Amino acid sequence: MKEADVKSPLPAVWGGLECTINRVNDKYLDQLDMGGFYNRPEDLDSVIATGIKALRFPVLWERHQPHQDTIIDFSWAEAHLMKLRDAKINPIVGLLHHGSGPMFTHLLDEEFPAKFASYAATVAGEFPWVTDYTPINEPLTTARFSGLYGLWFPHKTNDVSFIKMLLIQLKAIVLAMGEIRKTNPSARLIQTEDLGKTYSTPILSYQAVFENHRRWLTFDILTGSFDQQHPLWRYFMRLGIKESALQFFLCNPCPPDVIGVNYYLTSERYLDENLSNYPLHTHGGNGLHRYADIEAVRANVREPHGAEVLFREICGRYNLPLVISEVHLHCTREEQLRWFKHIFLIAASLQAEGFDVRAVTIWSMLGSFGWNKLLTSQSCDYESGVFDISAGYPRPTALARVLNSVSEISFPASILCGQPGWWLRLPRTTIKDDASGLPKANVRPLLILGKNGRLGAEFIKQCEIRDIHCLAPDRGVIDICSSELIEQIIKQEQPWAIINAAGYVDVETAEVDSEVCYKLNTLGAQKLAILCEQYKVKLLSFSSDLVFNGNKSTPYDEDDLPCPLNVYGKSKMYAETFLANVNPSSLMVRTSAFFSPGGKGDFVSHILKHVSEGREVYASDEEIVSPTYVPHLADACLNLLIDDACGIWHLANQGERSWYEFAWEVASYFGYNVELVKKQKPGVPGAKRPRYSVL
Repeated sequence: MKEADVKSPLPAVWGGLECTINRVNDKYLDQLDMGGFYNRPEDLDSVIATGIKALRFPVLWERHQPHQDTIIDFSWAEAHLMKLRDAKINPIVGLLHHGSGPMFTHLLDEEFPAKFASYAATVAGEFPWVTDYTPINEPLTTARFSGLYGLWFPHKTNDVSFIKMLLIQLKAIVLAMGEIRKTNPSARLIQTEDLGKTYSTPILSYQAVFENHRRWLTFDILTGSFDQQHPLWRYFMRLGIKESALQFFLCNPCPPDVIGVNYYLTSERYLDENLSNYPLHTHGGNGLHRYADIEAVRANVREPHGAEVLFREICGRYNLPLVISEVHLHCTREEQLRWFKHIFLIAASLQAEGFDVRAVTIWSMLGSFGWNKLLTSQSCDYESGVFDISAGYPRPTALARVLNSVSEISFPASILCGQPGWWLRLPRTTIKDDASGLPKANVRPLLILGKNGRLGAEFIKQCEIRDIHCLAPDRGVIDICSSELIEQIIKQEQPWAIINAAGYVDVETAEVDSEVCYKLNTLGAQKLAILCEQYKVKLLSFSSDLVFNGNKSTPYDEDDLPCPLNVYGKSKMYAETFLANVNPSSLMVRTSAFFSPGGKGDFVSHILKHVSEGREVYASDEEIVSPTYVPHLADACLNLLIDDACGIWHLANQGERSWYEFAWEVASYFGYNVELVKKQKPGVPGAKRPRYSVL
């Protein structure tokens, strides 16, 4: 699919908020609460500013009616919905999102549908102008996770519970839409479901066939097409499902006005009985065969597969309007860009062919928590979306810039989007494949200076991992202090950005070699900044925690004024000032005490060398720093660079340690004698350092 193949008009761009209120045993996990969204009403302004046409917005049952006798307070929902209305953004209201309901009910409660419909009626009465609803998100997926896999409440692991949970949710949808339409007869059902498909080896084709009939159950049942001729009718009968339960849907069909498909790279599965080819965590079975269950994108699937194939299938099966209701990839920033572009262009191409594809929904606007553990743990990793809220406010990522210009398919990060996503590159399979990879796109490179240093070497490694085309010339080819050489390589290679990981790094020697230190750290950075501003090349450079004097007792932030104690810190401070003045779009990252795996000459390698040889090693217990792992630093820097962040940023790992504490933990972690780690005596000569420089 190429951009040139797409003709206007294009599908609309919608947004969504990951809003699951998930229950595991008796503990609830509220995504929006974890992200602080309930306490930051201004976050919605950032979402509105992206220019989306509609937003999947939660008015969730568990939050608004946690107990049966709760007096429902809709003030928070009302404020946000009215703001959307004023901005002419259509809200698609969700009432239950991967949940099992409040404490007074659950997915096997026969009264669940009536209780849910009552809540839906209350919401509709409160907001009679709302037209679009997704009463229950992905009922089939929720039933699988709660009734078949036992991951979510009420934690059942059998087919009977799975099917009962599905039917209870679907009945709740039918009753809820009935109540909503009493208030607003024109209300539309936008029903979402994960668009999965299963592939397999020939031996396991029977299992794949069954799962591929099962994947349509939500829409088959709601449209009134699940009758005695359906391939799974007998399966339901064997489970003891009463015909009257199924007859309800035949007598009360509730076809979606719009079908919403949530498609992820994990949605398509491949089953293979050759267990030895796959990691242990993929192994499972059905009682008849043991097999590995992996993502189809990582397998040698020989039949047509992928998003376009599945979108065509669902359009042909139901002949109803379609939206891609969730588009998200938990991956590096450039892969998120490539994924959205990939899905958007498929949707646009299908629309150009005459398919009724209404919109593509980017998910999630504010990111999400805990999906790496399928929401089963209170300890949750955060993954960013259109905005990154990890710092307590919504910082726009490159995806936000995409949304602002998607109508022209220009994609601000088009340089990185020009390369194929990892799902299109080979090798990407779990088992060995002889197929060769796609040729690298002819794209402008990322230029890395300082390839022989720890930081420069790590950037090269991260670019290889992330398939970001980079060039890293030897110092003999480019001297950071030579404007002529820098200008020559900018003209020749036309980099889209330059990472300046070069410079003088020996803090102690800088005290007696100040001229060279200033030349490399200040003068070189100045010349580079001037040329990058002249040629409109993004610049990333580095500063240090040593720009501070250490008089604080709480972590330094970006607004604290520098006051360095040594030559090295001064050389970095002068570079910061110059970059801010002559190249305001540049990105300056302050970091601290970094270390890397296999690093030579860093603090960790110094400690390990001594204790591994049984020698004592000394470290200060008076200087408190932020130890920073170089792979994490490089990865975060690349994201900021792609997001077009500018100004001064502090990047360090969480926590603080004295050098002595850090050394002790290193020795302990690797199993060496911690008694060899000694506290350094005060008054050791050398460069003055801040007593506290935590970032």
